[in-house]
Amino acid sequence: MHGVRGSLLDRQIAALDLPAIKVLIPSPCPNDIYEARMAQACADIKAQGVMHIVFGGLFLEDIRAYREEKLAAAGMTAIFPLWGRDTRALADEMLAAGLVAHLTCIDPGKLDRRFAGRRFDSALLQDLPGGIDPCGENGEFHTFVSEGPMFRNPIAVSVGQVVEREGYVFADVEAANT
Repeated sequence: MHGVRGSLLDRQIAALDLPAIKVLIPSPCPNDIYEARMAQACADIKAQGVMHIVFGGLFLEDIRAYREEKLAAAGMTAIFPLWGRDTRALADEMLAAGLVAHLTCIDPGKLDRRFAGRRFDSALLQDLPGGIDPCGENGEFHTFVSEGPMFRNPIAVSVGQVVEREGYVFADVEAANT
């Protein structure tokens, strides 16, 4: 959904310096395939002793209930440390902590396509129209994070072509030539 290159995901994993697994799904992905692959991934990590999965959800009750239900079926627990936070205050806090991100996917039915590829910063937050969640919690936009206190090193990126496909607008964020 974020439309981010796999090579950038690999760089994020390396910058986080944490173990990770990729759950590969086709595009488009029928829900039964998604659920089967996620159930297998949960079984695999549970076998390694993982009992909790952390989500960044803020207030979408239906998505939280879905995740809790699926994890409970796997004998695991979902944790939502940001739940109920004011999203504008959270966005400001993330920026103050040094987060650098770019908008990679826009739902043009909710937000103008001109936001695709923009850096997530205070200017962007000021430019968001009324009714648009500052964290994109209602699916208005998705981002790629390239720098922040959770990374041991930043990921240099540049924004390339912006395209529309399957009803969404995607900005091609790629590794910058350094």
